[in-house]
Amino acid sequence: MNGQARLRFTGHIAGVGTSGGTRLVLGRWGTSPHGPFADVMLQRPDGHRVLLAPDAWVAEFVAATYTFDEVLDVPVQVQVSDAGAAAGSRWHVTAGPLAWTFEVGPRTPLGHLLRTVPGPVGRSLTLARITDRVARWTLPGVRTLGSAGNGRLEWYAARDLHRITASTASWSGQDLGALTELNPPAEFGFSSTPRQPSLTTLTSTVRLPR
Repeated sequence: MNGQARLRFTGHIAGVGTSGGTRLVLGRWGTSPHGPFADVMLQRPDGHRVLLAPDAWVAEFVAATYTFDEVLDVPVQVQVSDAGAAAGSRWHVTAGPLAWTFEVGPRTPLGHLLRTVPGPVGRSLTLARITDRVARWTLPGVRTLGSAGNGRLEWYAARDLHRITASTASWSGQDLGALTELNPPAEFGFSSTPRQPSLTTLTSTVRLPR
């Protein structure tokens, strides 16, 4: 053991693009060192990056891990239909001026493969080093291991992957446009969001510096 603290967050990441140029990334964490919470990262067409965080702890931790131009402390609520993260489920997100609804589609071929990996193995740093190399070639924009800023190391252990087939979002009542790919990729720093709009089930581990 190297004595460095490791913080684990288990839940979901959803990412979509909009025809208006805004890119949206939701993190919904059922288990974390801070308890259950959700946050949203948003990048506007002009490149301006905004973090929508529900409290000071989340704002401080996420802003120290990723890069933003603006941080808003606002209530972040996520309502999920009975299907949960399965195909056919509907998610409704409200975060300050943001209102976002999306629908989950079928499991991807990669999602089927991820479900076969045992949990302890999938969460290991060793496997993250291997899958990161594979992801660079097979999923443009996706990383499973990388520097998370301020000397932190972060790795993702994905356990399932579904397409997002429908999405509507507005900012202060203004429609952000139709669902598109996340292209160009969002620029928050280390990221594992596929270009294809997706909902990923995963555990994120952040190793803090000594």
